[in-house]
Amino acid sequence: MDRTTDGWGSGLLGVIIFSGSLPATRVAVGDFSPLFLTSARAVIAGLLGALFLAGLRQMRPARRDLGSLAVVALGVVVGFPLLTALALRHITSARSIVFIGLLPLATAIFGVLRGGERPKPVFWLFSGLGAATVAGFALVNSDAGSLTGDLLMVAAVVLCGLGYAEGATLSRRLGGWQVISWALLLSLPVMGILALITVPGSWSAIGGPAWLGLAYVSVFSMLLGFVFWYRGLALGGIAGVGQLQLLQPFFGLTLAGLLLDEPVAWTMIAATCVVVLCVAGAKRFA
Repeated sequence: MDRTTDGWGSGLLGVIIFSGSLPATRVAVGDFSPLFLTSARAVIAGLLGALFLAGLRQMRPARRDLGSLAVVALGVVVGFPLLTALALRHITSARSIVFIGLLPLATAIFGVLRGGERPKPVFWLFSGLGAATVAGFALVNSDAGSLTGDLLMVAAVVLCGLGYAEGATLSRRLGGWQVISWALLLSLPVMGILALITVPGSWSAIGGPAWLGLAYVSVFSMLLGFVFWYRGLALGGIAGVGQLQLLQPFFGLTLAGLLLDEPVAWTMIAATCVVVLCVAGAKRFA
């Protein structure tokens, strides 16, 4: 298996893991506050990452890498989890998942700016078509959602795209799981304090589904998913493999409908099908 194929395989596995993030977050914010959920998931994943780094005796990153690790932490450890948790107070997870269709375009743009990649012009046509489909869906169905929730999701996508591209570039030197582990460790002091400040007043009020949601976003979304995702981006290319995020709405909408019994309108399915078709063209010209 060549590096590119291996990268696409790892990236797809990462996307499948990430697909459960928004439904799990939707469940968790029913009992946890967005600030506590964001900080708690980072603390849990950070402690696990620290154990891996210490147990496998990984060398510390160079001083020149600290700035990039801070960007990764801002984008995927703090920014995306917090903004999506806040957004899910206003919109359903089914609606929020469709905005993930904007992630490939954001990742590709930051891949050019931060990773030095140069996709072919036709690539941008397919990537832009997928993003435009998502934006058009949001505008047509604006009455079914919340402007606040939609704007929070757009901001989350921009920060996440930056974190993906920065982390993928750094993964070429440090390794995928090392990057997310060091980023989590870097943010651990701040997130630990935030978790203590926002701790729930009564643990007895927290239901089992909320605990399961917290466990999923902490272990899978915040750590294991990035092991495969950053490896995929580093091996297969940020812009190209990043288009696999177009598949996440399909997986996520399925989970939202099956697990949360949320209504999934035919327009959501149609928009998702269009952006999924775009990944084939984007892959070819990445």
